Amino acid sequence: MAPKKPFNILIVGQAGRLQYEAILFAASLRANSPEFNGKLVVAEPQPGPLWPRDPRMTDDVRTVLEDELGATILPFESRHFGAAYPYGNKIEALACLPEKEPFVFFDTDTLVLDEITEVPFKFTKPQASMRRENTWPKLELYGPGYNQIWGSLYDKFGLDFESSLDLSQPDEYWRRYLYFNAGWFFYKDPAAFGQRFAEYACAIRDDAPAELVCQSLDPWLDQVALPLVIHSFKGGRDTLPDGLLDGSVTCHYRVLPLLYAREADRVVEVLEEVSAPNKLKKVLKQYDPIKRMIYQKRGHKVRALFDRDNLPRKEQAIRNTIKREGFWLR
Repeated sequence: MAPKKPFNILIVGQAGRLQYEAILFAASLRANSPEFNGKLVVAEPQPGPLWPRDPRMTDDVRTVLEDELGATILPFESRHFGAAYPYGNKIEALACLPEKEPFVFFDTDTLVLDEITEVPFKFTKPQASMRRENTWPKLELYGPGYNQIWGSLYDKFGLDFESSLDLSQPDEYWRRYLYFNAGWFFYKDPAAFGQRFAEYACAIRDDAPAELVCQSLDPWLDQVALPLVIHSFKGGRDTLPDGLLDGSVTCHYRVLPLLYAREADRVVEVLEEVSAPNKLKKVLKQYDPIKRMIYQKRGHKVRALFDRDNLPRKEQAIRNTIKREGFWLR
């Protein structure tokens, strides 16, 4: 059997929460995907005019990532976003990666649960996470509807709107329109993808169609531009089988209290196993939410509040319960 063609994985690491999540991601990748033979690149924003504070990771985190977990840390310059829109890091970080080498981007608040090389990525047909809610656009009374709002964006970039629609869904229902969570996405060429992603996001931010006048783009800008980019590269909503990413192979947990509240036992097991080694623990416990949730076992108190087979339908209800009990940390 021919060996699988390698691909690279990209995450963003910077001062604060993300650098500790990067350790958890890298540790879970090494533990649960031994066949992965590409590079794990941790992209690090560099100080500059768009960052009032130094965004670089601490030396002890860098040492763990490189020496213990085999990650490659690469710098990138923030030319468009920076502190004013830190979600833009995932757009600008793509410049770190080698051109024309397939990649998968993950948010750092993700754990790898199983062998990632078994995921049948079609790198010529990009996709992003379908684990999303109806977060954008928010329709105003007497304002434009989904067709007008999304249609204006496709028109702006000369893209065919009709071919992006899921015609099995009703007209003016949000699932009919191409929309992703930006927690993961992939393509065959990070340079081409990143350049177009930055172009579209900046154009929407700086010169949005009139139909968007009532719409907030913070924090949704990346998720507004992403479906347009994916559609422009002939990708879509179903190039991967369901149930692998955001399922049996990876978990995008968002914040630790939500992980303990709603994720499967396997996710908790992986989190606690990969954070146990002393060399990692020494660094991870510097971050208070990790210290309290994992090492002081507060996460299990959160877990006891919920029935995973009967969770509240809305995430906000889960958050409210955790906050009411005094266990919310991030």
